[in-house]
Amino acid sequence: MLRLVLPKGSLEKATLQLFEDADLAVRRSSDVEYKATIADPRVSDVQILRPQEIPDYVAEGLYDLGICGRDSIEEANRDIVSLGVLQYSKATSKPFRIVLAVADDSPWQRVEDLPSGVRVSTEWVKMTERFLQAKGVDAVVRYSHGATEAKIPDVADVVVDGTETGRALRAANLRILDTIVDSYTELIANRAAYDDPTKRHAMTQLLTLLQGVLEARDKVLVKLNVSREDLDAVIALVPSMKSPTVNELFGGSGYAVETVVPKSEINVLIPALKDAGASDIIELPLSKIVH
Repeated sequence: MLRLVLPKGSLEKATLQLFEDADLAVRRSSDVEYKATIADPRVSDVQILRPQEIPDYVAEGLYDLGICGRDSIEEANRDIVSLGVLQYSKATSKPFRIVLAVADDSPWQRVEDLPSGVRVSTEWVKMTERFLQAKGVDAVVRYSHGATEAKIPDVADVVVDGTETGRALRAANLRILDTIVDSYTELIANRAAYDDPTKRHAMTQLLTLLQGVLEARDKVLVKLNVSREDLDAVIALVPSMKSPTVNELFGGSGYAVETVVPKSEINVLIPALKDAGASDIIELPLSKIVH
């Protein structure tokens, strides 16, 4: 039913893992194969292409649904429908930021300080030109084929580059002046396909599965038993998305409590629960959380 295009390159591994975790495993004959399949009745075709091209192909109707970063969407500036953010990047859950940077010893402290004719090197030419025009900066923007951070000072005065951690920019002795866009990955749709009720329903179902996986990734399920006397002390310790589930044990010997908690807190929480009177504490991984 849906023709789907997924990103190749830096987002490829994280995207394929997300689909695998969502029970939408992408199958292909080799890691370099561009054609793939998903054993799901809602997906008819799968292609794996460079993310920079995906907004154009989706806008033109070559694909109904695609995944790419907000940076690619902003650069293409095409008429597509964003179904929602999928909060993951190539290596972390942080956004992939498109930033404007100068040399550490540069006298410029704000984008507005950049002089007329300033040389800018970037892979995001259209987005950079729009950003600088809005700031009142008359710049010469040239396309960079890579190693953008190395272009200062010989080739460029300013670079616009992508980063998750800023490590490469700092290593090149560059200083960030401004962020042009915080780029998370997004699920985008062709507008005509989205206007089809059947296709739109299939799209939202796929989005539910993908977002459910991301919601569950940093959380665990905790189950425990506790006596009536210690119940209030244990409940006071456990966080919950809404409220913990509490059920009376057979024979009235106490209560069973279960709740979802952040994985980052579990090393402190479990000993505290035991100290408060909880017993038979179980920590379980979660596959999906759907609200």
